[in-house]
Amino acid sequence: MRVLFLADTDSPHTLKWAKSLIKTNVEVGIFTLHTPNMDLYSDEPEIVIESLNASRELQSKKETNIGKLIYFKSFHEVRKVIKKFNPDIVHSHYASSYGLVGALSNFHPYLISVWGSDIYSFPRYSNIYKKVLNYSLNKADLILATSNSLMLETKKYCNKTIDLIPFGIDTSKFVSKRFDSLFSTDDIVIGTIKTLEKNYRIEYLIKAFHILSAKYSNISLKLLIVGKGTQREVLEKLVQKLGIKDKTIFAGFIHPDDIPKYHNMLDIFVAVSEEESFGVAVLESCACEKPVVVSNVGGFPEVVTNNETGLIVEKNNIISIVNSLEKLILNPDLRKRMGKNGRQKVISQYDWEESVKKMLTVYRSFTYE
Repeated sequence: MRVLFLADTDSPHTLKWAKSLIKTNVEVGIFTLHTPNMDLYSDEPEIVIESLNASRELQSKKETNIGKLIYFKSFHEVRKVIKKFNPDIVHSHYASSYGLVGALSNFHPYLISVWGSDIYSFPRYSNIYKKVLNYSLNKADLILATSNSLMLETKKYCNKTIDLIPFGIDTSKFVSKRFDSLFSTDDIVIGTIKTLEKNYRIEYLIKAFHILSAKYSNISLKLLIVGKGTQREVLEKLVQKLGIKDKTIFAGFIHPDDIPKYHNMLDIFVAVSEEESFGVAVLESCACEKPVVVSNVGGFPEVVTNNETGLIVEKNNIISIVNSLEKLILNPDLRKRMGKNGRQKVISQYDWEESVKKMLTVYRSFTYE
């Protein structure tokens, strides 16, 4: 079976799917709109990667959905790749950009995986973007979503079958383990591993941390922020303004293989997004036996059991975040219990191998008809 992904090669999700499918004897090709980081695929030379070289204009727009629209006129390049790779299935990951490129290729069977902001944010920019999304989704033979919340939101824009395949977690990789750390054993480390963009509201985490570090000056509290994005400079300035620079580390972009290491540096993982389709980073932290604090949006209430695997807080409510973090900071036994419960939930409900099996079943339903 040959499957052509239309996707961002640098996304850890694309990387994870491609490398896992290769191991099941699926031949995987990837067409990407930007210049790929080939180092990420150096151990999997069988994966065929074709790229539409990113221009300075696209780079200046930081490869946002808007920037990618520049290249929709070049969808004929995808047709060339399709002819060359000769796939059985074309599968777009992300509906608003790659989804349209795939839709315009007119190849079938055609699948789209919706990831989150392509559904929650993209159609709100303008009516044109809403029509783009509607067109792309309705050209698909099947749509795949990671959570019930995302599935319901997607149904607003199409009349298509939507299957649920969550982002599973490799629990042999994401496990509680002692790594070299940036912190001492006396520190209580609070943090997040997210793209540094507005909708993730990382400034709320920073402000909550500031309040708690001032209140509990006798406790060595540290803040770890991992990821890259357009908001990094803004967030760094906020940390400077609040006087917590000496307690904060911005780790920037990290290689996907290092993500478990950084989860294990944390004592408490925080994700207080305004919108969230699923929350794979939350489950990764749960698998590493970390208690989590999340906002009551999107797929978070599906993956976090309140008061058992973590604490669910009100959206855009710093005081709610402070209260939940305070509860966990002062109660190490609670942190440990929630961490243990979280790992068990991941093992029982979000095993990565099960997600791969579900994807293979979907692919075979189209190729063996």
